[in-house]
Amino acid sequence: MNILHISAVKNWGGGENHIENLCLELQRSNPEVTNLILCTRGKKFHQRLTVSELDHETAPLKVNFDPRFIYKIGSLCKSRKIDLIHLHDPRAMALAVFADKFFDLPPFVFSKKISFPVKKRKQTLYKYNYPKIKKYLCVSNHTKDIMAEAVKDKEKLKTIYHGTRIDNKSDKTSFLLREQFDLAPQDTIIGNIANHHRAKSLETFIQVADHLINKKGLKDFHFIQIGTFTERTAALQEKVKELNLEQNVHFLGYTPRASNFLPQFDITLITSSNEGMPQVIYESFYHKAPVVSTSVAGIPEIVKNGETGFLADKFDFLKLSDLILHVKNNPEEMKAITERSRKALLENYTTTKMAQKTLAEYKKIVYGL
Repeated sequence: MNILHISAVKNWGGGENHIENLCLELQRSNPEVTNLILCTRGKKFHQRLTVSELDHETAPLKVNFDPRFIYKIGSLCKSRKIDLIHLHDPRAMALAVFADKFFDLPPFVFSKKISFPVKKRKQTLYKYNYPKIKKYLCVSNHTKDIMAEAVKDKEKLKTIYHGTRIDNKSDKTSFLLREQFDLAPQDTIIGNIANHHRAKSLETFIQVADHLINKKGLKDFHFIQIGTFTERTAALQEKVKELNLEQNVHFLGYTPRASNFLPQFDITLITSSNEGMPQVIYESFYHKAPVVSTSVAGIPEIVKNGETGFLADKFDFLKLSDLILHVKNNPEEMKAITERSRKALLENYTTTKMAQKTLAEYKKIVYGL
């Protein structure tokens, strides 16, 4: 079976991490399945793939329907005898639908990785209900419900949690956070890993820091945020400066192998206002970093409040602050919670399980099994 994975994004994020994990797992467990990745030339995903063992091709994508990318889809399907195309983002879907008009492509699978509603525009609904899309793989039940509002054939919807790789976990980093920021052993590190997008609501992250440090006077609390800078970064940095939090709030920017820093976090704080399913939850579970998160999208399906982590409503920085204090002040309870969360991860949310469930869907489409 020959699978073509198409990614048409410019940045690196959880969606691209999912593609890597899926291909690596199948390469190891099912070598009879060949996986080829087509991505945007010169962008972050391409840069990562050049130092990986994964088979990949690239094409320019300077405009939404760049003919060079469209032609590449068709030529690869012919030359590599592709049996199935796995589309990993909406732009990839649009490009494949357009390419199918010229090349008569094999069937599609689409991965829905975020919980933003599908716009009800005629062209968008046409794309999402394109007949060659045989399955919609949703990152959570919440995302599946979102898709059900747009997809006519509900039988095509399937939830497969992405999970995390177990074999590549490490705590090796190029520097130690406590040394980098001259923190004492008793200081508390509250960490966040997310690119600087609106849905991550890093403004809430800053509000929590302001409340705990400036209002509560907890100067030994330090907030460290890791993720790619965007056009939103300057305003975030200015807000930190305005609140006199520069000694306690730090933005590291894009950092390779960011999850390796998780063992250095005392608490993982997720402040998203919308999500698919943040990879950092799975990784925090593995590294036994207690999770405090907003209760949005599919997160409550994984983070069970009071059992495997703690939840608050989106934008509720006061509740998030209270939960952080609860985690800080109850170390014995946290030992039990992090043990439960790690057990839940190993039993249900690994990329090995994700890859096998995905392969089962591939086989149903290609072989009718």
